[in-house]
Amino acid sequence: MKISVIGTGYVGLVTGTCLAETGNEVICMDIDIHKVNSLREGKITIFEPGLENIFLKNIKEERLTFTTDIQQVVDHGDILFLALPTPPKADDSADLSYILKVADQLGHLIKTYKVIIDKSTVPVGTSEKVKEAITRNCKVEVDVISNPEFLREGFAVEDFLKPDRIVIGTSSERAVKLINEIYAPYVRQGNPIIFMDEKSAELTKYAANTFLAMKISFMNEIALLCEKVGADVDLVRRGIGTDERIGKRFLFPGIGYGGSCFPKDVKALHKTSKEYEYHFKILDAVMDVNKNQIKYFFNKIWNYYNQDIKGKTFALWGLAFKPNTDDIREAPALELIQLLINKGAKVNAYDPESMNNVKKILGTEKLLSLTENMYQALENADALIIATEWSEFRNPNWDRMDTALKSKTIFDGRNVFELNQMKAKNYTYFSIGR
Repeated sequence: MKISVIGTGYVGLVTGTCLAETGNEVICMDIDIHKVNSLREGKITIFEPGLENIFLKNIKEERLTFTTDIQQVVDHGDILFLALPTPPKADDSADLSYILKVADQLGHLIKTYKVIIDKSTVPVGTSEKVKEAITRNCKVEVDVISNPEFLREGFAVEDFLKPDRIVIGTSSERAVKLINEIYAPYVRQGNPIIFMDEKSAELTKYAANTFLAMKISFMNEIALLCEKVGADVDLVRRGIGTDERIGKRFLFPGIGYGGSCFPKDVKALHKTSKEYEYHFKILDAVMDVNKNQIKYFFNKIWNYYNQDIKGKTFALWGLAFKPNTDDIREAPALELIQLLINKGAKVNAYDPESMNNVKKILGTEKLLSLTENMYQALENADALIIATEWSEFRNPNWDRMDTALKSKTIFDGRNVFELNQMKAKNYTYFSIGR
């Protein structure tokens, strides 16, 4: 099939590449000429495990191409995916300006039947707004459907190629036939394509993300209670995670959730609830717990040094909001850096993938140094702080650590190390809920 994808951010690039991987002819469009030129040259613009190989393969096979010309993507694709940003506005509602601007452009350009698929995370009722913006100037039939993405950063290729479910919001039988044709290669093992109305599909994405955010916040609350009563949150997590009604995922306590989805989606659903005069009380608590979690962790450091860290140097491992991504949007590590620097501490930070992204936004901070490797960050540091649980941090060279650190002190915000291990190595060790 001939498919067009408008937007080459995280969702758009993964979507376009994975659609090309099953034989479709895909054109991806973006207004950023520098990004498009990089993609044309085979330079991938995001870090996502497994993506680069199929990206390069499909460029070579000429199934995946890139353009800045919106007329070209309209002429090419029978199906147009919208993978555009919906950032939060000042009032926490989702900013639909990018989507609606493109929808208005499409209305002037579409001359034959098209299916417009909205992959972006959008509030209830957006598909109606998009269709209205298109048909205002369009004289042919179009169908606008909601097809929310459920891609986990770090596992996005696997999630797209082998989804546990595909959610489609549409009332058009004509569109359903095309959707089944597109997605048939991805559900051969029997995982469902779930059809529903557009509003239910739009709400499904928000419901999924906010439920997962709720699980994280719940476990962070349990972790704090564990510290009060002397229990071990890791044992509690294992005890409840084996219950199939609860499941093992998203039960790891830490310093709070971040990223491009959970923070904005929780706020957006909360905003939607207010607009419909419904008080979503659980979301109040989810946001409050997440906001306070990083402050609680910072206070472990602050209180250990008797509320005086001016002149102290801290090594910080991990800057991305989670491992296996270079995404630093809403990353707890960045807030922690600011809290440390505001109190006069110096931070030597390292992350395997997100250093360049951090440099763009915090590069002028005089008390922040971005190091070339994890051990360089330790040199003459008073303590180590772990903010992201990258695999390479789990089994470090302890001799190098002992030599580099001024004090054998670790503040572990992701429970990377075992308590018995730290005791045996004579480290002063602080973690979450243990």
